[in-house]
Order: sequence, then C-alpha cells, then structure tokens
Amino acid sequence: MRDFELPGRSLAVGRTAMAATSQPLATLTAIDILRNGGNAVDAAVAACAVQCVVEAGSTGIGGDCFALLSLGGTDEVLAYNGSGRAPAAATVEHLRSLGVTSLTRTSPHTITVPGAVDAWTRLVADHGRMKMADILAPAIKLARDGYVLPPRTAHDLAAQAEILKDDPAASRVFLVDGKAPPAGSIQYQRQLADTLEAIGREGRDAFYRGPIAEGMVSYLNGIGALHSLEDFANAKGEYVTPIKTTFRGHEIHECPPNGQGIIALMILNILSHFPGKGDPLAPERLHIEVEATRLAYAARDRFLADPAKADVPIDYLLSDELARQLAGMIDPDKAITDLPPFDEVPHKDTIYLSVVDSDRNAISFINSIFFVYGSGHMDPKSGVMFHNRGFSFSLDPDHPNAIAPGKRPMHTIIPGMVTKDGRAVMPFGVMGGQYQAMGHAHFLSKVFDYGMDLQSAIDLPRLFPLPGTNQVQMEARLRDAVGPEFIKRGFEVKKPESPMGGAQAIWIDWETGVLRGGSDPRKDGMALGI
Repeated sequence: MRDFELPGRSLAVGRTAMAATSQPLATLTAIDILRNGGNAVDAAVAACAVQCVVEAGSTGIGGDCFALLSLGGTDEVLAYNGSGRAPAAATVEHLRSLGVTSLTRTSPHTITVPGAVDAWTRLVADHGRMKMADILAPAIKLARDGYVLPPRTAHDLAAQAEILKDDPAASRVFLVDGKAPPAGSIQYQRQLADTLEAIGREGRDAFYRGPIAEGMVSYLNGIGALHSLEDFANAKGEYVTPIKTTFRGHEIHECPPNGQGIIALMILNILSHFPGKGDPLAPERLHIEVEATRLAYAARDRFLADPAKADVPIDYLLSDELARQLAGMIDPDKAITDLPPFDEVPHKDTIYLSVVDSDRNAISFINSIFFVYGSGHMDPKSGVMFHNRGFSFSLDPDHPNAIAPGKRPMHTIIPGMVTKDGRAVMPFGVMGGQYQAMGHAHFLSKVFDYGMDLQSAIDLPRLFPLPGTNQVQMEARLRDAVGPEFIKRGFEVKKPESPMGGAQAIWIDWETGVLRGGSDPRKDGMALGI
C-alpha cells in the first residue's frame, strides 16, 4: 500500500482495458486505439510507433522487437522474435581483412538489419484488427507536425550530443547548433514521417524493398557497412516457442535465446532456493540477488547466442540441478571471488510496454535500438536511426556468439509474461540493457516474495552487478543504506551512469475483472486504465 505522505505515484486501475508505457503520448495513443476498436496488438504497435518518434533515443524502426502474446488471456503464450541479422558478408575473417579488431559503439559493423518493422507488420496481420495506416497515423502526425521533448528524453539526448554531432542527419534532427535542446523544445522528424506513411500504405516491403531500402543500403555502404539489398529483402522474424520456469506458484514465460530471457529464469531458479523474508531491501537479501545474478550472467556470457547458428544448452541452463549447484555457491556473508567458467556442460536502451484489452488479449512488447540513439548513424533520406545491436557479437571465431552471415546477436531485450491456473495474469518487462534479466527477477521477487503491488515494486531503488566483476552499481538510496555493508562483503560499489532501467506491468485480476498497472518513475511515462 502506498504511503500517501511520500512522493510517488498511485497504482493505475481500470476494468475495460489498460496500457502501460514509458511515454505519456504512447500510453494515450494505445488507449485511443483501444477505444476506436483496436485490440492489444494494434495498441501496442501504435504506442511503440509513437515512442519511435518522441522517445527516439530509446527505440526506432531501425531497431529490433520481441513480443509475448496471450490471446484471450490463456496460458498458451505466443512469442515472436523480431531481431535482425548480420549481413551475408559479415564474417570474422572478412572484418579482420578490413582491419576491424573490435566492435565499437558507432562501428557500422554493429548495425544488423532492423527487425522491428517486420515484427510489427506480422503481428498486426496475424492478430490485429486495424489497418497499418491507421495504427501508424498518430506517430506520423507527431513526426511531421512536431512534438515536445520530454524531460527524461532530453536528459538522454544531452548525454549523447557528442555522438550525434558526428552524423549530419542525426545532428540536424536532434541538435540545435550542435547542442542538445532543453526539455520543452519542439522537434520534427519529417523524413521518418514519410517512411512510416509508406509502411502504413504498402506494408513491410516499403521498408525492406524498393527506394527506402535502396537509400538505407546506399547510406550504410557509404559509412563502410557490408549490407546489401538482398540482406534487407531476406529479413524475416519468426514465431518461436517460449521458455518458462515456475516461481512461487506462477509460470514465468520468456522468449528463448538469442535473447537473455533465459538468464532471468536462471536467476529466479536460484532465488527459489532462498525464500523471501523480512525487509526486501535488507543487505542480506540484496546480496543473494546480486550473487544469483553474477552466476547467471557468467553463463550468459559463455553460452548465449543465436540457437540457429550455435549450440545453446537451454535445458541444462534451466535445470533444477544447475540451480541447486549455483545456489550452493552463494556465501551469505561474502562475495564470490571465482565465478564458474562454465567450460563443460552436459550434452542501454529500449522501450517496453504492456497492453491488455477488453477481450483480455495481453501483450508484452519490447522495441530497442540498444545504446541511447543506437549507433549514432541516421539515414538522411528515410530518417531511420540505426541500432548497434551487433555490438553484442564476438570477434572470437570460437565463441558461440561470433559474428557470422545471417546470424542474430545475443540480445538483452526481453518481454515477460506470467501465467497461473491456465490464464495470463501479468505482461511485464524491465528496460535497461544488461540490467533487464536481473530486473525481471528483482521485480518478480518483490511482488511474489514480499507481496508488493506493482507500482511499489517498480519504485524500489535498484542495483546491478557488472558482469564478470565484483563491482555493483547502486542507485543513491541503496548506496547510502547498504553500500557500506556491501563493501565489507568484498564488493566495489559504483554509481550508475544513468537512471537504472524502466519497467511496466499490468496485473489481470480474473476474479474481480479489475486491471492494475504500474509504470516506472525513472521514465516519462504512465499506466492508464479505462
């Protein structure tokens, strides 16, 4: 229960439908779509398209998309992997011949073929009710007529101004005289409006074939990328079988690799050996969460890759045996000094949104360009800002996640869905690059172990152990409260570079018919029910 004497926000409630996003205009767009006859899928794509305009540092049509969907609120969860692939010419050997020894944030070789547009159009065609032109209309209007820069987006833009200055198109769109404008400024993305309008009119082929694709490939080749028209024409996502685990009597569903949802499930499996009790922010409890995360992320960095191109031991990673083994490695009083190498086995930025409609279709939807403003490269003709998801690739030819033709990189973005007793009860997600897998586990533990409502759990201060190190990033409230105790236990406490992640969730109460939603105060958005 919220303490109304403290700053904060109330849990959103509704009976008919609900949307929770990280941007007010996106939430309102989703609600408008639902009121005008659209369903959860239509509303999610419309809201995301708006965010691609007004929250361009976090997402865009030059990025990737994953979704989990429950039709009619059943526990038969559908998953869609809309992650893009490396160009056919992208091999470790070819990159080495070009003198590429590492993949930097702005390298053109980190740009994989964007998968978002394919995902949107496929999901709407298969499960939506409305025409794509009508779904994209709110985003097109904002891009063409202008939108007001909100505070968090302005904060992120200011931090990336130096990167954007180096790209003429990005600088022209987002900066003023080479500097980031303040919150409250009006921005336009008219080239992007034209591109979205073409997608609405002609479908996915407007993006992956024809003049827009030709312009994007020409631009990418001009900055040294290896993309071809065939790479864009062959772009295609796929429906995949979700993976899941049981935590505190609930089924937790995630998309399978190449996303890191499996790592969230691993953390939950480890935490299942440590029942929650007492203060959810006690150093003893946070210590266990941090160590479970460090162990699971060590496995991520060893194994996670595109399962179509590498062997990813999913059954082993989700096994009870491994969870017991890893839980047994946690010393409640001090940090693990040697993380397991996982040599042998048997066998940061994003938008996330949730929508539930009147038919109880529930969608968990995530869209990303990875780093804030992605690669920093924008095609001047289409207005597409390209992601840098290929930054996750390895240049070690023996690593499962080594870059290769048509291969999808390890992905950090992960939508989540909770089911129980044959029904979907909560689409949820946590943004924030590498933090997302821990964010899922941290959030679910606070809801199911400590009985917190969604908004209260989202509002809690956060921490994250940097993979492969003993360093733990903590938000200020935790640094003051538990930082000294963590230092005693052998950790190095650090201040995060930016606000840590963002979250949205909607709980479906099947007995009363009430919807309850939460949205992260670290972003500009909100949850809204009708």
